[in-house]
Amino acid sequence: MRETKFAGPHFEVMNLKQQYNLEDALRKWILTNLKGRFNIGKQMVLDSQNQYQNHLTVGFEDPKELSYFMLACPHLKY
Repeated sequence: MRETKFAGPHFEVMNLKQQYNLEDALRKWILTNLKGRFNIGKQMVLDSQNQYQNHLTVGFEDPKELSYFMLACPHLKY
């Protein structure tokens, strides 16, 4: 059980703008390339123009995995 239902307070997280099919692609990449526990969730974020936007929150238990994810995941380049 590597994917948790929620990100614990000790998880390192980042927010991404939600795009078509991004959640499934990220989940597959994480399961293939990383070893630790992670969480992918959805969150409403208030932007600078006071409008709500859907964002994906990706969190990792090990901070090193978040760093590797941000550097190596090809889906973040779009």
